[in-house]
Amino acid sequence: MTRKVVGRSDGRTVGGIAESTRLLTARPPERQTAVDWYLIVDPVGRSGAENMAIDYSLLRNAQQGVAFLRLYRWMPPCLSFGRNEPARTRYDTDAIARLGLDTVRRPTGGRAVWHDREVTYAVAGPTNMFGSLREAYIRIHGVLAAALRRLGVPAELAPHPRTRAITPDGGACFASPAGGEIVVGGLKLVGSAQVREASALLQHGSILVENGQDVVARITRGRRRSPAATSLTAALRRSVSLEEVSDAIVAEARQYWKGAWQDGMACCTADAIARFQDPAWTWRR
Repeated sequence: MTRKVVGRSDGRTVGGIAESTRLLTARPPERQTAVDWYLIVDPVGRSGAENMAIDYSLLRNAQQGVAFLRLYRWMPPCLSFGRNEPARTRYDTDAIARLGLDTVRRPTGGRAVWHDREVTYAVAGPTNMFGSLREAYIRIHGVLAAALRRLGVPAELAPHPRTRAITPDGGACFASPAGGEIVVGGLKLVGSAQVREASALLQHGSILVENGQDVVARITRGRRRSPAATSLTAALRRSVSLEEVSDAIVAEARQYWKGAWQDGMACCTADAIARFQDPAWTWRR
């Protein structure tokens, strides 16, 4: 089966889509075609391999014409690499081992992310309900930004930068925002990536409750860029619970996306988990 990953014309993937967008402070773009939605709010933290296997299973199931919203956490904290990121040369494997960091390679594009104090979201559904890949990126981020504004966060979508798109060897995901990404005061709050396979799309990403992305800088070889990131705690100047964030996203999603909503379960096969546990996959580049 052919898999298409969001990326540049030269085949390299990127986490964001650097296209022209205006700052979004109102509602997301117009609503999408109605489909049946399954809501999965995972009550427990899972390993990086299990989380990626579950998200990939959502992508495969979405090819049957249904959609999913999953909200989840990581246990233990984990360093994830983008699908085509040159992790073996970009990051110091000795430092990763010395720090005892769990690692995984995502099925989506983009760059390295440290997953710890965050709410991670995954949206999967038929491609025809989202429009183009760029439109999907902006629409999904529009829903998330509206949900964060429910909490009092002044979330916006970053405009298109006048530089080239960020490539997989450009350092950490949160090193700089790209067009269409969620920012607060110019600092990146949400890091996302996409993959399209057959008739379905998966987009997932990290909503930082606390900013710990300096971990990526600590294990990066050569020149290190300080992450231009912020967090919900910094934006609101108070502690924020994972449940509070999840509730706001669910409320906004139900209002924006048409269709019947029902509860789903996070599940995947042992073989799927083994694929994402395999060092040959994690360190393939």
